[in-house]
Amino acid sequence: MLEILILSIVQGISEFIPISSSSHLILVAEYFKFSNRDLTLDVSLHIGSFFAVIFYFRFEIIRFIENKDLFIKILFSSIPVILFGYILIKFDLIEQLRNIKIIGWTTLIFGILLFISDKFKTEKNLNQNFNFKTAILIGFFQIFSLIPGVSRSGITITSARFLNFNRIDAAKISFLLSIPTLAAVSIYGLRKIIISDNLQFSFLNFFAIILSFIFSYITIKYFLIYIKKFNLNIFVIYRICLGLILIVLSYL
Repeated sequence: MLEILILSIVQGISEFIPISSSSHLILVAEYFKFSNRDLTLDVSLHIGSFFAVIFYFRFEIIRFIENKDLFIKILFSSIPVILFGYILIKFDLIEQLRNIKIIGWTTLIFGILLFISDKFKTEKNLNQNFNFKTAILIGFFQIFSLIPGVSRSGITITSARFLNFNRIDAAKISFLLSIPTLAAVSIYGLRKIIISDNLQFSFLNFFAIILSFIFSYITIKYFLIYIKKFNLNIFVIYRICLGLILIVLSYL
């Protein structure tokens, strides 16, 4: 139960702030030698985050029906990462990327890029400037998030900031783009469980979904409040420190 709680906290917090949920789940599970890291648990954690972002942006999602243009842009923007993610899984390339050395370098390099992007001017907003060209560009940047340590929210915020979107709308774009991606991850995971006849969605799995939902929702809410008042330097500093530590450890 304690392992489920810790992993739910890690998933809920790191999925939506620019520090990489995949790398932190790997690092925490490796450091504490967790035993509860099976497919059903991973799916449960992502389902919790998926439900959280759906619930938080429920009014925007309802407006998607009225504003089909924005809905289509979000879907188009998510196609590259879903397609490349499928290719990596199909050819068993995911595991080759899940090592400390790669996580260390990506955490450091993309942390520096986040810092640079956050210095760009902020003249664009989601309602007026999120066109198809922008959506596709951010979508292709999102492909990098398939590498542990890059961070899906981090790279989408970074790319949106490079495109001169203000901090809050860059975060909103990141959150909205997480909906199709988290949905794809959840559906793929559930499909794999069904195919493998592993249908033991126990109490612990439902507990993981609920906890991941709670911590994901809290993170989304307070991250948006935070960036209204502060820049992204705290995440940059954290990423640089963590990246340097992991690089040193990986080369010892």
